[in-house]
Amino acid sequence: MPQPQGFSHEQRADGTVVITHRGRAAGTLRGGRAEKFLAEVASGDAQLVMARWTGAYKFGNERTARNHPRNQSGRR
Repeated sequence: MPQPQGFSHEQRADGTVVITHRGRAAGTLRGGRAEKFLAEVASGDAQLVMARWTGAYKFGNERTARNHPRNQSGRR
């Protein structure tokens, strides 16, 4: 599975953390969630952590979903 790329985060003066993906806002965290996020980013792979927190990462089932009969309309 490829590593996620293009994520960055910014901690603002009021404690809010804004996560961006390729320059577009992907999530905003405040309070305890922001603190927990910052601790997790500091201790692990930042790109993977940000992808997980925003929900913008691959689950590995894309090929299975593409081949499902429900998704075969128009393809033969």
